[in-house]
Amino acid sequence: MTHVKRFQSIPMSKSMRGLCKEEDYAFLGVSGSSTRGSPEDQGALEENWKDTKEARARRRLEGEQQEKERLRAIEDSKKEREQQWRRHIAEVTSSQEKTLQDRRTRLHSFREFQRKVLAEEGGAEGAAVHLLVTRM
Repeated sequence: MTHVKRFQSIPMSKSMRGLCKEEDYAFLGVSGSSTRGSPEDQGALEENWKDTKEARARRRLEGEQQEKERLRAIEDSKKEREQQWRRHIAEVTSSQEKTLQDRRTRLHSFREFQRKVLAEEGGAEGAAVHLLVTRM
């Protein structure tokens, strides 16, 4: 492990040093076991390495799946909010249309009432009333 002393002066984060050590030991264990050690040790190291690799792949897939679920949930909530907004706009529009219709009806009945009152007030003023009513 002379390389450890030689490369110790290189600034590295603790996690990076840990990864490098892990890779060094895995490499040295696999390549060194062919000349030293028993075949059982080599098989155990390879199996441990494979298990670690499979665990990493499994965690990566789980993370990707969780991310997809999170994005799907966000998309669903966006769709739901959009539908609620559309319903709200439809309700507001409907109430405004009803209010306008009611106003129109009340105004129409008021004008009819005005015409009737003006017609009853005077026959001589009928021409002026007729002119006034037609302007309205």
